Amino acid sequence: MKDIAIFGVGGFGREVLTLIQDINKVEPTWNVIGFFDDGYEVGYESHGLKVLGGAKELSEWKTPLAVTIAIGTPRIKKAILKNIGDNEVIEYPTLMHPTVIIGDKDYVKIGKGCIFCAYTVITCDIEVGDFVILNLACTLGHDTIVKDHCAFMPTCNISGECVIEEGVYCGTGVKIINQTSIGAETIVGAGAVVVKPLPAKCTAVGAPAKAIKFHE
Repeated sequence: MKDIAIFGVGGFGREVLTLIQDINKVEPTWNVIGFFDDGYEVGYESHGLKVLGGAKELSEWKTPLAVTIAIGTPRIKKAILKNIGDNEVIEYPTLMHPTVIIGDKDYVKIGKGCIFCAYTVITCDIEVGDFVILNLACTLGHDTIVKDHCAFMPTCNISGECVIEEGVYCGTGVKIINQTSIGAETIVGAGAVVVKPLPAKCTAVGAPAKAIKFHE
C-alpha cells in the first residue's frame, strides 16, 4: 500500500477519506497517514487522523507521498498547489470511487489529481484536465472537454459536446445543456440551467442561467 495524505480537514476532506476507505475495501491501495491543512494546528485530530502540517510542510517533505487536494474552491486549490511547489517526492493521484462508471476507457482522457465521487458517470470521447472534482452522482456526456481545476458539486449534469474552461465552479444540481461552453473561473449557482455560453469570470444563476456579476 502507498502512503497518501489528504489536504483539507473540512467536510469534503472527510468525505474523501471515506472514498479512499471504499477503494481499500475493494483493493487495498492506500495507507492514509493524515491530513494537511493551513487552517489547523499540527496535531489536531479528526476521524482518527492528525493534521501533519500545511503547504509549507509538504513543500519540504522528504519521502515519497501521494497527496489529494480535497478543496472545492478552484482558486484556493490553485493557491495551495502553488505554495506546495514542485516537490519531486509528492505525487497527485486521481481517485475514483469504486462505483464510478466510465463508458469507454479507450476514449476518455483524465489528468492527475482528480477526485471522482460515488455514482459519477463518464461516457465516451471526453477529456478531463488536472485537479478536477466530480462530486456525488455527476454525469459527463460525450465529446465534452473539462479543463484544469474545475469543480462540480453533487448531481451536476453536463451534456455532450460542452467545453468547460479552467477553474469553473458549479454548485449542486447545475444542468449544462449540450453544445454549451462556460468561460474560465466562472461560478454557476446551485440549480442553474446553462442553455447558452457563459462568459469568463462571472457569477451566473437561474434557469436559464444568466450572469449577474463579474469578478477579477
